[in-house]
Amino acid sequence: QVQLVESGGGLVQPGGPLKLSCTASGDAFDGYAMGWFRQAAGKEREFIAGITWHGGVTFSPDSKKPQFSISRDTARNTVYLQMTTLKPEDTAVYYCAAMKGDIFSYYILSDVARYDYWGQGTRVTVSS
Repeated sequence: QVQLVESGGGLVQPGGPLKLSCTASGDAFDGYAMGWFRQAAGKEREFIAGITWHGGVTFSPDSKKPQFSISRDTARNTVYLQMTTLKPEDTAVYYCAAMKGDIFSYYILSDVARYDYWGQGTRVTVSS
């Protein structure tokens, strides 16, 4: 079993940055691709970015670049989501997820159903 814990959410003013963290614990956390998703009220969960275990190759929709940037620190079992120039429409619960395997496919990494583990989410509210 792998446990994922997100942190770093909160209230941020429009135009501001925010950095989210997701730390994994539990069974040996090796060989997992990671993803960040968000879900706004009344909407489906949306893919933000994914990153491979080996090489740290990143994938994200064009619409999310360059506002959102994913990175990872394998030594700390932590993945990050750097967000910039936030807008009210970025308000959502942000989730990290882990997928076993050396995945190098945007279509797989962006698929909610493919992930094996999810965090509990961290709420981000963009408001003045």
